[in-house]
Amino acid sequence: MRLSYYPGCSLHGTALDYDHSVKEICRRLDIDLVEIPDWNCCGASSAHMTDHEIGMRLPMRNLLLAQESGLDILVPCAACFQRLCAADKELRKNPEFWDIKDYSPSFKIIHISTLLSRPDILDRITAMTSRPLSNLTVACYYGCLSLRHPKITGAINHEMPESLENIVKAVGAKPVSWSHRTECCSGSLTMARPDIARKLVGDITDAAKRAGATAMVTDCPMCQANVESRQLDNGDDGRLLPVFFATELIAAALSGDYPQKQQKVHLITPDVLTNLFVSSNATREGSA
Repeated sequence: MRLSYYPGCSLHGTALDYDHSVKEICRRLDIDLVEIPDWNCCGASSAHMTDHEIGMRLPMRNLLLAQESGLDILVPCAACFQRLCAADKELRKNPEFWDIKDYSPSFKIIHISTLLSRPDILDRITAMTSRPLSNLTVACYYGCLSLRHPKITGAINHEMPESLENIVKAVGAKPVSWSHRTECCSGSLTMARPDIARKLVGDITDAAKRAGATAMVTDCPMCQANVESRQLDNGDDGRLLPVFFATELIAAALSGDYPQKQQKVHLITPDVLTNLFVSSNATREGSA
């Protein structure tokens, strides 16, 4: 499989580890990623709230660049995915308004979780798992942007999604049933209104804890950073929940290792995952 790849700004900055895990698992799954040449910021999450035209022309430029290859576009960031989908629909509907000619691409814009939750990909992940993540109980957290609005994202089941649950089950982890998996974490307001951010993140993590989760899993870099950092601000009750990227868990399960450099990127200690590999290594050493 060969795909165009749009990492977006977060994956080349604060979520660089997300980019690494996406590339690692795609390499292991024989998915060839071709990064869109000279891509630019898609405008999330500020441009479209400041100026509609700028908010559209930024992602449009990326789509026009991707059109040249004709490959489907893989997008890991939920915000980037939403903005590219919005621009694509606008261009297909009214290219003349934007002074764009010959926009009739055959590509699809694919979010990373949509790709990884395909039955054939899930089967390959399970078959290639060298260290199942047994006893890891997680709350799968989607947030807003990869699912809503379904007229933009094309999400079929935007209120009760299952892609992340299916992904974590493929590597042996246990997803919990809980109430807040598609609630907003206030990512775009985290700096302007930290009071709102603290309240919403507190509601989300409290719900995850009530369901029995010891960690959370997401596919959105903004959610990952916001939920971890605001838990620390809230001075939680000692049960802080690390927030893992789904690709991070897959990379660990496939490689059989969770390296220290990956552990260091978390603001909340990822011991619930690290301990799985410590106990596994101790078992192997004891049996040897």
